[in-house]
Amino acid sequence: MSKENFDEQELDAEDMTVELELEDGEIVNCAIITILEVENKDYIVLLPLDENGENTDGEVWFYRYFEDQEDLEAEPTLEFIDDDAEYEMVAEAFDEYLDQSEFDEIVEE
Repeated sequence: MSKENFDEQELDAEDMTVELELEDGEIVNCAIITILEVENKDYIVLLPLDENGENTDGEVWFYRYFEDQEDLEAEPTLEFIDDDAEYEMVAEAFDEYLDQSEFDEIVEE
């Protein structure tokens, strides 16, 4: 199981991004969409951004997400999801999150 290097950078209170170093050494800036809890595990949903800070293909990445509860200053850890069934479970939870977000926007209008 691979772990990715995760450096958090706060832009402002509503806009969080991370720099993700992939296994091949490439650094990708990603917007944090949400952190989901699925079957008592945390997963982070990231939107990879290009050099202009945009995402044109709508692709999102899912990773297992861990925080060290004993060392609150430690950086969170991300792990690649290599199990297809686990990945599909997280993808379904994200679809439900999107559906709920759209519903909330409609209700607010």
